[in-house]
Amino acid sequence: MAPTVTTESAENPPATSRPGYGQLLRTRGAWTFLLPGFAARQPFAMLTLSIVLLVQHTTGSYGAAGAVAAATGVSMALFAPYSGRLADRHGQRAVLVPGVLLHTVASLSLTALALAHAPLWALFLAAVPTGASVPQVGPMVRARWGVKLQGSPLMTTAAAFESVTDELTFVFGPLLATALCTTVTPAAGLVTEAALTLVGGLLFAAQKGTQPPVTAGSGHARVEHASALRIPGVRVLIVTFLGIGSVFGGMQVSLAAFTESIGEPGLNGVLYGTFAAGNMLSGIVCGAIVWKVAPHRRLVAGYTALALAASALWTAHSVLLLAALGLLVGMCIAPALITGYTLVEGLVPAGARTEAFTWLTGAVALGQAAAVTIAGQLEDRLWGGAGFLVPMAGTVLALATLVALRSRLLPPQRNRTVARGVGHRVPVTVD
Repeated sequence: MAPTVTTESAENPPATSRPGYGQLLRTRGAWTFLLPGFAARQPFAMLTLSIVLLVQHTTGSYGAAGAVAAATGVSMALFAPYSGRLADRHGQRAVLVPGVLLHTVASLSLTALALAHAPLWALFLAAVPTGASVPQVGPMVRARWGVKLQGSPLMTTAAAFESVTDELTFVFGPLLATALCTTVTPAAGLVTEAALTLVGGLLFAAQKGTQPPVTAGSGHARVEHASALRIPGVRVLIVTFLGIGSVFGGMQVSLAAFTESIGEPGLNGVLYGTFAAGNMLSGIVCGAIVWKVAPHRRLVAGYTALALAASALWTAHSVLLLAALGLLVGMCIAPALITGYTLVEGLVPAGARTEAFTWLTGAVALGQAAAVTIAGQLEDRLWGGAGFLVPMAGTVLALATLVALRSRLLPPQRNRTVARGVGHRVPVTVD
């Protein structure tokens, strides 16, 4: 009998040990894109809040501030998938470098117009390129993990790790934006966001060795580059992530309005940081668990908990209660995000995953933009705290869609091998 030879991936550590963060972070070359990737997406957590605080200061209206921030979010949501598709076809660096430069100029232009008390239409005009050029670093990092961990049980751990990383930026980002806007100048948050985007984005773009390979030009590539939006499961996930975006947007405006109403605007960053910390902590736990429940079932269960928690926000009338509820809502978001991103691996071909990830990121941005607009109007026209009705409505509607269409999240059966005959087994590929 010929000896059996076991080979180990050149990219990954042995898969025999229990999947976990330690094993994930020992993946060869991971740190070369993790550190600059973290720096490059830190500004994204500052963008919306910095716009809200600056425009509210110059116009005196949360409605106007929310609308300008919403224009940025809608623009990002519309252009992000196109950016992801270009990255899949031409390489991440080719998309990142011009995008980072454009975003820096657009963000500084928006700042200058706001400080000059330009008319609202001019702020909207500047908000469009500011959002359209937001670097899609998170999806690009996830795509790099997909290349290195293809078919590995560490993919769920990587999805959890990326969610934790995202939320870590949302712990520090709002705190930094609030501190800069309230203690230095209302424009400091957006100026700092532009500077960090420029430096972090260029550093990440310089890591050419770990970006996914570009395969444009062959017939096979044309099949792989079919739009991820054509996959039914991706469309269900987009609706799900829209609901998550409604939580982020509703919380940002409503927390800012609440802390302003009690004369403690500096608490805004603390409360939002508590919300993000809950997200981060539950993300760490999710990544440490070896799940036996199917991902689509986990998503339904986790999203149900999120909708219930978000539905209680509008009842909070004290800082402590709002902090506790915000922490709980944050803890419910991470499992939904992690599971949604994990499902992409089974639903989407490798050549379209960056685009798929940007559709989900764009859906969060679009949901956030709509929520910022609606919550701002509710805070201006109704009672204080009315903006918290937006996360409740967004998550409940998304949950109803998810439950009705959950079967679309089952991955297609590809290349199953079955045996035929007795004593003489012939592998047969079944599509």
